[in-house]
Amino acid sequence: MTSSSSTRSRFELNFRQQLARSGLKNSPLPSLPDSWLLSAIRSFDFSQVSDLPAAPPSFPTLPPLHRVQQRMVDEAKRFNVAACGRQIGKTTLGINRVATAAEAGWPCAWFAPTYKYLDEVWRSVRDVLEPVTVSRSEQQHRLAVHGGGTVECWSLDDPDAGRSRKYRRVVIDEAALVRNLEQVWQASIRPTLSVLEGDAWFFSTPKGMDFFYGLFQLGQDPLQPEWASWQLPSSANPFISAAEIESARKDMPERTFAQEYLAQFLSLDNAAVFRGVRAVARLQPRPPERGHQYVFGIDWGRSEDFTVISVLDASTQEQVLVDRFSQIDYEFQTERLHRIAAAYKPRQIIAEANAMGTPIIERLQRGYRTLVGDPRPPLPVTPFVTTNATKAAIVIDLSVAIEGGAITLLEDAVQTGELLAFESTVLPSRLLRYAAPAGQHDDCVVALALAYQGAKIEPAMHRSKYSFADRQ
Repeated sequence: MTSSSSTRSRFELNFRQQLARSGLKNSPLPSLPDSWLLSAIRSFDFSQVSDLPAAPPSFPTLPPLHRVQQRMVDEAKRFNVAACGRQIGKTTLGINRVATAAEAGWPCAWFAPTYKYLDEVWRSVRDVLEPVTVSRSEQQHRLAVHGGGTVECWSLDDPDAGRSRKYRRVVIDEAALVRNLEQVWQASIRPTLSVLEGDAWFFSTPKGMDFFYGLFQLGQDPLQPEWASWQLPSSANPFISAAEIESARKDMPERTFAQEYLAQFLSLDNAAVFRGVRAVARLQPRPPERGHQYVFGIDWGRSEDFTVISVLDASTQEQVLVDRFSQIDYEFQTERLHRIAAAYKPRQIIAEANAMGTPIIERLQRGYRTLVGDPRPPLPVTPFVTTNATKAAIVIDLSVAIEGGAITLLEDAVQTGELLAFESTVLPSRLLRYAAPAGQHDDCVVALALAYQGAKIEPAMHRSKYSFADRQ
C-alpha cells in the first residue's frame, strides 16, 4: 500500500513538530532495532481515494424476452431468419442478440436498410450498453464495452457497409427493405463472418417473394442444417391484445393485414402462377400400395441445384413422395433412383433431358452393370426437353390442376415455398417466362410438373424388371 503525496507531507510535518517539542529537532532521527525492520510499516495512506484498480461495472440486465422470443433463441442455428408481423418485438430481440454478444467480448454489427431505421436503433443500443461502455463514436455509430466487445451500426444505403470487418455476430434489421439484399449479403456481409465463424440474424416483415423469402426457405429446408427460420404473426406478442389485432383486421385490406400482421409472404398481383397451393398441400408421404400405378418426374441437379424425384400416384392423382438431394454424381443419382423405382415400380418416368440429363437418361434406358451387386435393369424413362415454350405448357397445366383441386400434394415446406414463389415475367419479346425469382430454386416445381404430365400420358414401351406384372 502506498501513500499519496499530500498525506506524506502532512505526516512529515506532524512528525517534525513532535521531534521539536522533544528537543530532537537537530538530532539524528532515532533508528529502529534490526529485529523490527521486517515488520516496520514504511508508509501510510490515510486518504479516502485508493490507488487500487476499480472493479469493472456489472453488465446491465437486459429486458426479459417473451416466450416466443426465448424459443427462437433456444432453437437458433448459425443463420436465423425471422419473418415477423408488426410489433412482434423483433428489434428488442435483435438488441438482445447484439448486447449478449458484446458482453461475451465479441465484435458484432447491426445493419439497417437506411439511416432512418438506423438512428433509433443506435440510440437504443447506446442506452442499453451505457453502463459498460468504455468508448463511443457518435459519428461512426460504434461503441466498445468492458471485456473487449464492440458494436458497430451500419446503414445499407451504402451496399459496401462493413467490408473488411470481422464479426462474430451480425443482425440485419428489416431485411426485406434492403435494396439488392442478395448482393449485399453475399458480397459484403457474409464474408465478414468467415474468419470468426460468426452467426447472423435476419429480421423483417415480409415484402413479397423476394430474396428475404429465399433466405426464409433455407431455414425450412432440412438439407440446410446451418439455417433456421420462423414465421411469427403479431399475435405471438403477449403484450398485444387479440381485440386490437381483430380491430386492425377489420380496418385493413385483406392482403395488407395478411402481410403486416400475419407475416405471410404474398406474390405481387398478377405475378403468382400457382394459386390455392396451401389448400391442396396436406398429405404425408406414403409407401407404395398394391394395385396403384405410379409415375416419376425428375429434375436433375446441377452444380448449385438439387436433384428432385417427385412420385405421383396416377390412380388417385396424389403425390406420395418427394426425394430431394444435392449430390450430382451420376452413380449416386442413378442408384438412388433405382432404389425408389424398386419400391414404387413406376409405369412412367419423365426426366428433364437438358444438359447433363441426356447421358443419365440413356444409361437408365439401357440398364448398366455395377462393380458391386446385380446389374441394374432398364427403366421406363421418357426424356423431356425444356424450352421456354415447353416449360410454360407443363407449368400452366399444373397450375390449372392445383387451382381446381385436381391434384393433391404433400405438405412439404420446400415444395410449397417454391410453388408460392414461382412467377411469370414478361420478356422483351412479349413472351412470358416462368421461373423462380432470382436467387431461388424451382427444382420441386419442375419435377412435380413432369410427374403430372406422366400421369396424363400413356407410357412408351420400355423393358424393365420393375414392370407391374404383379399389379393385378
